[in-house]
Amino acid sequence: MKYLFTIAVLLLASPAALPAAEIPKPVHQPNIVVIFADDLGYGDVQCYNSDRGKIPTPHIDRLAAQGMRFTDAHSSSGVCSPSRYTLLTGRYHWRTRLQAGIVGLWGAPLIAPDRLTIGGLAKQHGYRTACIGKWHLGWDWPIPPARESLFKAKPQGQAAVADEQRAVWKETFTRRIEGGPLTRGFDSYFGTDVPNWPPFCFIENDRTVGIPSEFLPEQLLKNNQASNQGPALRDWTLEPILPALGERTAEFLAREAKTTEPFLLYMPLTSPHTPLAVNAAWKGKSGLNLYADFVMETDAIVGGVLDALQASGAADNTLVIFTSDNGCAPYVGAGELVQQGHYPSGPLRGYKSDAWEGGHRVPFIVRWPGIVQPGSECGQLVQQADLMATFAEILGAQLSDNAGEDSFSLLPLLRGEDSPVRETAVNCSMSGVPALRQGPWKLILAPGSGGWTKGGDETQPVQLYDLADDLGETKNLAADQPQRVADMTSLLERLIADGRSTPGAPQQNDVEVRRYPQTASPAKKAAKAPKKKS
Repeated sequence: MKYLFTIAVLLLASPAALPAAEIPKPVHQPNIVVIFADDLGYGDVQCYNSDRGKIPTPHIDRLAAQGMRFTDAHSSSGVCSPSRYTLLTGRYHWRTRLQAGIVGLWGAPLIAPDRLTIGGLAKQHGYRTACIGKWHLGWDWPIPPARESLFKAKPQGQAAVADEQRAVWKETFTRRIEGGPLTRGFDSYFGTDVPNWPPFCFIENDRTVGIPSEFLPEQLLKNNQASNQGPALRDWTLEPILPALGERTAEFLAREAKTTEPFLLYMPLTSPHTPLAVNAAWKGKSGLNLYADFVMETDAIVGGVLDALQASGAADNTLVIFTSDNGCAPYVGAGELVQQGHYPSGPLRGYKSDAWEGGHRVPFIVRWPGIVQPGSECGQLVQQADLMATFAEILGAQLSDNAGEDSFSLLPLLRGEDSPVRETAVNCSMSGVPALRQGPWKLILAPGSGGWTKGGDETQPVQLYDLADDLGETKNLAADQPQRVADMTSLLERLIADGRSTPGAPQQNDVEVRRYPQTASPAKKAAKAPKKKS
């Protein structure tokens, strides 16, 4: 079994404060487990929403009781691919080609081959690394260019596959799929990439498990199940996906705990995102709706992972982080839940896709025995980008100027300090509308949510909120404080132009970053987007 840090490691200074040669090195390295829920709202976890939350989440609540619960933590975006990019790289997604939306079906890799990820960082320090779950950051799919249109052709009428189509699927899925987790810092991968999109099969490392040969049956494309009828394994069903991820994770933990090397596990769950493929044991358990049932099943999977970690003997030397990629999706019956007394966003305005807090303020819980005080709470502003710098400081590593450009170490907060580790954060809506935080102040450079939620005053081109007094974003102060709006707009421009928000040499963004406000309202453009669930 691997051991805890020595007391000297508890007194580590920030890498920014000491020359690299003087940074104390850890005598023993902790294991790291990152559990990344998909579309779990801030108010869907009972310990974040005890007054207006009706879904039991005993296992996530237990994790919070054993660790630290952050109340002002954020994903990079109101939708998933950009948030995944930022969590893994410590760099804002809007510095890449992904200025809005998500990585599309059969999309190319978003993370550049030479970009350091938390997996790559851990590997540099002798860790075994694994990704188990939903990737959704693109692959170099080996689709024959001359037959791409045939490969992607949709069924007409009944979902019958032509022989020529089945042949090109076979040619593609018998080959290695490059550009995925194995090339971005992970020793192994198991998952379904995007569970509601093809290919409808598991992928292990860089190959499909089986060769998809049929279209997914039409009955699996209704009622918040899958959303595209592409290639699938014969008799593929959706309910086994989540349990399979839990089982693979338990196997990984049991195996790796017996080795001498530390491990990092990144577990991006496929739930409670659609498909709402709830297993029989959980259907109706919430007494609310299918989404609420799926939240309960997700909580049980988290509990199983924590139990497996405990059984492995590695729990006392493992840093566990639980968070979500964005807020709850409104299309899973959020309005129905509110009518029944459950508020998926808790006290926050908006939902998944939005620049308002409900889109990107997320649960964020850290358990680290011997380091993090059990049952503690932190109200400081943090971002999922901060995992990179946090892990670097824990490992005694000095990040280069072109790595983790937007990542600040959370280690002081984990040790119980209560001073800001970051003064700013940028969180975007689905359509790319940026929301800039500066302390308690929040500036949104658009009149509405920038996502699916309606509302906002079209006569006001921007929004300014003081979240310390108005967490629900009900009072737009932009007209009353034009100088603050101007100053924060200039600050955002500097964060864009510098290519980083941390100290260090200026860096280049991958593309010319889109500026806001735009002449056409992004909220209007985004209104059609619920048809493309991600």
